[in-house]
Amino acid sequence: MAFRATPGRTPPEPGPGPGPRSGIPSASFPSPQPPMAGPGGIEEEDEEEPAEIHLCVLWSSGYLGIAYYDTSDSTIHFMPDAPDHESLKLLQRVLDEINPQSVVTSAKQDEAMTRFLGKLASEEHREPKGPEIILLPSVDFGPEISKQRLLSGNYSFISDSMTATEKILFLSSIIPFDCVLTVRALGGLLKFLSRRRIGVELEDYNVGVPILGFKKFVLTHLVSIDQDTYSVLQIFKSESHPSVYKVASGLKEGLSLFGILNRCRCKWGQKLLRLWFTRPTRELRELNSRLDVIQFFLMPQNLDMAQMLHRLLSHIKNVPLILKRMKLSHTKVSDWQVLYKTVYSALGLRDACRSLPQSIQLFQDIAQEFSDDLHHIASLIGKVVDFEESFAENRFTVLPNIDPDIDAKKRRLMGLPSFLTEVAQKELENLDSRIPSCSVIYIPLIGFLLSIPRLPFMVEASDFEIEGLDFMFLSEDKLHYRSARTKELDTLLGDLHCEIRDQETLLMYQLQCQVLARASVLTRVLDLASRLDVLLALASAARDYGYSRPHYSPCIHGVRIRNGRHPLMELCARTFVPNSTDCGGDQGRVKVITGPNSSGKSIYLKQVGLITFMALVGSFVPAEEAEIGVIDAIFTRIHSCESISLGLSTFMIDLNQVAKAVNNATEHSLVLIDEFGKGTNSVDGLALLAAVLRHWLALGPSCPHVFVATNFLSLVQLQLLPQGPLVQYLTMETCEDGEDLVFFYQLCQGVASASHASHTAAQAGLPDPLIARGKEVSDLIHSGKPIKATNELLRRNQMENCQALVDKFLKLDLEDPTLDLDIFISQEVLPAVPTIL
Repeated sequence: MAFRATPGRTPPEPGPGPGPRSGIPSASFPSPQPPMAGPGGIEEEDEEEPAEIHLCVLWSSGYLGIAYYDTSDSTIHFMPDAPDHESLKLLQRVLDEINPQSVVTSAKQDEAMTRFLGKLASEEHREPKGPEIILLPSVDFGPEISKQRLLSGNYSFISDSMTATEKILFLSSIIPFDCVLTVRALGGLLKFLSRRRIGVELEDYNVGVPILGFKKFVLTHLVSIDQDTYSVLQIFKSESHPSVYKVASGLKEGLSLFGILNRCRCKWGQKLLRLWFTRPTRELRELNSRLDVIQFFLMPQNLDMAQMLHRLLSHIKNVPLILKRMKLSHTKVSDWQVLYKTVYSALGLRDACRSLPQSIQLFQDIAQEFSDDLHHIASLIGKVVDFEESFAENRFTVLPNIDPDIDAKKRRLMGLPSFLTEVAQKELENLDSRIPSCSVIYIPLIGFLLSIPRLPFMVEASDFEIEGLDFMFLSEDKLHYRSARTKELDTLLGDLHCEIRDQETLLMYQLQCQVLARASVLTRVLDLASRLDVLLALASAARDYGYSRPHYSPCIHGVRIRNGRHPLMELCARTFVPNSTDCGGDQGRVKVITGPNSSGKSIYLKQVGLITFMALVGSFVPAEEAEIGVIDAIFTRIHSCESISLGLSTFMIDLNQVAKAVNNATEHSLVLIDEFGKGTNSVDGLALLAAVLRHWLALGPSCPHVFVATNFLSLVQLQLLPQGPLVQYLTMETCEDGEDLVFFYQLCQGVASASHASHTAAQAGLPDPLIARGKEVSDLIHSGKPIKATNELLRRNQMENCQALVDKFLKLDLEDPTLDLDIFISQEVLPAVPTIL
């Protein structure tokens, strides 16, 4: 920024120097840069850094203590001491869900943890890469030192005015200090963060890692679902982004359940929806509270309210990122505007929710917890920050009447042009008459300078010397000097611009402290707003797709669905035939589904899995009615997720998926198996399938709920499964119309009589002779007759060779004197004999 005042004089006669100028003194200012965005414009969207999660874990006497730090919101999450088996299944579940970049633990561990860490370390060189294992000395995890580390931490959400006792009481209300392993894990995590300086590697050493809050998480009521199940059910499906600018790093959600339900307006709503999808729960109170909100917004009279709330939610932005920048003093002008809009939108949400039924817990929480602190924050920002000027100068500026000293200096700064014009006029009178004009300019950090144009005779550096002036520098054919008057101006006025900037920066720091002192309110706003955003998105999808509310019944085991639909397939097919499901008792716990290829068996299996999953995340479901019992896990063997990095055959991957279900499924688990055994010899595959099903049937009432789709009709024909109420045989209804096969896609009792593979082959475009030969071989196998190789191809070749030889004879000219029949017989006829006979 520079102020310039330029008087000029008209030379007595034209010369080789600069052209004539007006003799009226004038003041000119450099044009300010256009603002990035006005108060009502588009906010600057920052590219978020990839989130990193660093986990600290301790295992002792059958209990786990877990804590992790998430850089996306600068929050520490902890799980109270939880029991775990020596196989550490709970720890593995946590790792699968949060996918940490590093796992921190004590160097002193027992054998079970050592084996687990060794297995985890072996994954570091695979794709996808496993977490980095970091071992710290056991002394860093001492109970007392960990507790002191927690209590002495510098947290922005704790006011500096709190006494030591008040701080201890406040932290005790958040952190369970009676959970020794959790406290030790938290202490070790803080030690690791201070050593690695996560997120502040380039900052001064006295700048600590920002911690904006502590949050508790639990896994006790979660339903276990592995990554294969998420993939085959198309709950998530990432695709390459079509934009050429995002080919390297950008992924977009493809056709998936998450994709059709994600109608969230704010980014944190999308993150929460994904979190709910990765953590389906069987906690009925939580599920019903979600469904209550969805049902409220599905009422026709509440549609306008839902749309208004959605508009307000679109202004809820990335508050944790802004708070993190405030903690590090990296706040941008756009951050203040985003925070201002976020807080005012939150106040709008509060006012709207106060008019809604307070019997719904979410509305009550928003009405009560969006406190007057939000109004205080919005009022402070609105009264202090001059958004228009801030965007114009690309720095924090304050409104008038906030600080009298700043206002006085700004008035002096704004009055400089006319004052400098007078000073420049006096300077010009004392300069050489050959100098046509001069300017007095002000440059921050440098001060006031006299600027004159470079004349033609000023060639060498020695020509720049002017008596009574101190040459400073040459820039754009302008010579800049210090004179006695400019030095006097430096003494009298000082560096006004920098002084104003320093004072406004101090005010910004004070405003930041006011905001950070209320960071817990802002964090709670984000939690509740994102929850409301997710439920509004689910309500919108339920309204458009005709979903209904599921009901939860702890009395039944399994699920009961009436006229269920596949949520993705019904969007792709012109017509979709709904099917019902009943596995809610001890009858028919193992359902064997047969039917022709392409009759809808796989779609039915996925439909059952998706409806169950949607109910377990608190969503309405695509069915007329759905009753969900106690479900603790969903296992699938539907599709082989092949990968070269795994180094496993397709059949081995299938076996791993089935083994996971056999080893972990309980009486409350749902198991979906499609065409298991097809990857090996048909007899061996059939035997393995029968053995797996007999294993589950032998459990009696403790058998999981199993849906098996298969084309192994011998499983039924040879009676490989024991007869009893636990087994139920179903088939997809079809009808033969002449040579055509009509699919009804309707599930019914019974067993398919044939696979009708030939009809599917014809639809795929195989040649008719190949299909006919296939049917012939199939009939021979089923009748027990020997299979003879077909001579049709040989006969066809013989006829073609005979025809070629006859054509050669017909072309012979027996009257040709040059014709030698002996040569013709030896060279043409005899070589063709083996191909004819």
